[in-house]
Amino acid sequence: MREVLRGVKVVEVAQWWLAPSAATLLAEWGADVVKIEHPLHGDPLRGLTTSGILPGEFGINFMFEQANHNKRSFGVDLAQPEGRELLDGLIREADVFVTSFLPQVRKRLRLDVDDVRATNPGIIYARAHGAGDRGAERERGGYDSALFWARGGIAHHLTPPGATAPVGPRPSFGDGISGLSLAGAIAAALFGRERNGEPSVIDVSLLGTAAWVMGPDIGAAALTGDGLPPLRRQEAVNPLSSCFQTADGRWIWFAMLQANRYWPEFCACLDRPDLAEDSRFITASDRAANVGACMAELDEVFASRPLHEWRARLDGLTGVWAVVQSASELLDDPQIVANGYLPEVDYGSARHRLVAGPAQFDEQPPSLSPAPAAGEHTDEILAALGADWDRVVHLKIKGVVN
Repeated sequence: MREVLRGVKVVEVAQWWLAPSAATLLAEWGADVVKIEHPLHGDPLRGLTTSGILPGEFGINFMFEQANHNKRSFGVDLAQPEGRELLDGLIREADVFVTSFLPQVRKRLRLDVDDVRATNPGIIYARAHGAGDRGAERERGGYDSALFWARGGIAHHLTPPGATAPVGPRPSFGDGISGLSLAGAIAAALFGRERNGEPSVIDVSLLGTAAWVMGPDIGAAALTGDGLPPLRRQEAVNPLSSCFQTADGRWIWFAMLQANRYWPEFCACLDRPDLAEDSRFITASDRAANVGACMAELDEVFASRPLHEWRARLDGLTGVWAVVQSASELLDDPQIVANGYLPEVDYGSARHRLVAGPAQFDEQPPSLSPAPAAGEHTDEILAALGADWDRVVHLKIKGVVN
């Protein structure tokens, strides 16, 4: 893949997933990303236990690798004056500064916009937040399960009525979506600076991203007060925008929004052309008026065959459909493989697949390299900053760098 951001330098002073994942996308697109980590403990994501899986339990820290591949790591203590001076050396040559630190921490470490632009007036400054940079809660932190999933309305609208607890999110669900938004905004700001000469300050929050994702529900709520009502599967107005269970317990999801266009062909694939001629189901209005009966007929049909038979029967169907799959099945999904969405990364003694960013340039998937060890590139970066060996030793003895 052509590295469209080749030559762009990014300094990342961030932790966990949102902002680091945005910087990783920039790195996939060709930017040189230097991740700043504390010389003793690094990014806390390195030590996170996810769903009971310990970091590195299977020979790879998959959470950290997914959010931090293709970067370099500089282990430096920004609380020490000499460490802050080293950061200024990187900022001076950088195009983009990315941070997720809270306002009080940015102020203490002199990482606010004015501090960074005092060193480099033309730098693009990007901030990740929990609930935004304005308002009474700008000083509060946030994680995606709370600010995106819970407060953003997603948990409420995905939890079935009568459930004993809200439906929970998958790991870093809101972080990943917000990271995509932040990376895209940074790319737009780079283009804007090239065109008009003015660098931008960018803000992306988990709560703002949740509102965007929930746009249809929120828009409806602004009109009706109650928003879009939850519908049980059996009450779907259009049975061709629903799912059906096969004889072996699998589910097939259909998304045929122009129902009248697809109904006769759909019934033929099911070997039930009689349903297309049934007076209760001929038009979309007929099916909506008799949705219970229609869903019952279709449930019985799909329950009569296992998934592999339905795959063969539905192959070539004009309308859109998909099997409900697990993460394990995605590993071997033919379209995932054909498009290079899960490239193998060489770790020397082993190879492991990571998920590449969804954007591809010039019809090629990006090339992925392993995430760095904490401070792995410290000596290399110090040399580029002009530090001789005596100064490197001095900085290491003082604990400024690792």
